[in-house]
Amino acid sequence: MGEKRKRRFGDRRDAWWVRDVPGLTTIMMHIMDKRTDAEVFMNDTFDVTEILRYCEQKNAGHPDYRTTLFHCLLMAVARMVKERPKMNRFIQGRRLYERFEISLAFVAKRRFTDHAEEALMFFTPTDEDTLDSLSYRIAGQVKETKKSEHSTGGIDATVDGFAKIPRLLLMFVIHIIRRMDFWGVNPKALTDGDPNYASVFMTNLGSIKGPAVYHHLNNYGSNSMMIAIGTIRKEERLMPDGTKQIRDVVDIGATLDERIADGFYFVRSLKLVKHICEHPELLDRPLGEPSGFDYK
Repeated sequence: MGEKRKRRFGDRRDAWWVRDVPGLTTIMMHIMDKRTDAEVFMNDTFDVTEILRYCEQKNAGHPDYRTTLFHCLLMAVARMVKERPKMNRFIQGRRLYERFEISLAFVAKRRFTDHAEEALMFFTPTDEDTLDSLSYRIAGQVKETKKSEHSTGGIDATVDGFAKIPRLLLMFVIHIIRRMDFWGVNPKALTDGDPNYASVFMTNLGSIKGPAVYHHLNNYGSNSMMIAIGTIRKEERLMPDGTKQIRDVVDIGATLDERIADGFYFVRSLKLVKHICEHPELLDRPLGEPSGFDYK
């Protein structure tokens, strides 16, 4: 990921073909050829007390836009993917690929009503990005999105356009699109900004007071990691010094494609995110600067 190299035969527009693949992974790609056949679920409870304090301090310095827990977790996950490149892999067309860039996606509700439409948000952080720059971009884009009740362009408008096609014709069109997706030749107009092609697709159910859930993956696209964030709550926790404290915690539910890495790699990646939650000052570092986390 982020490696400077020329495209070779078999590479995709957005990713390079990983040729050095263990035999077990190759067989799994054929036995479990659909992403939904290879879903693995992980859950944990994160102590976010320090992050909430960190956000409060930041927001006192820039009242024009607010840094939220969701922004922090987005950046923490981006850093995890940056330092754990196998988490940026996907399988399509029974081949293993690794993306050139990190991409984050989520859905924003235009209004908190039953009938309000949803908008698809898509971000590609760079090595120079910090929490401040990412938070500013997210806050600005969400604010613009909520100015309208309906989609105003991008992937939302593309989806709305396809939805108007008669059913039989749409069935044929979708069949062609799925075949192009298998071979990795879908046009950019169909993939750019589509969360199904993001490194990580996150949903903040805590914003609507909902619990963390396990959201399914999709066979279409290349997204191999779906993360749901629950509602902040209080919980008594045993601290390292032996004392008990009431802390702010949040439940996290993640669904991953088990073919992209093994369980050991997944658990270590989760530990990095938890470490960042306990040391939110790491979010002020540029994404390209290592966190220095000791995995021992």
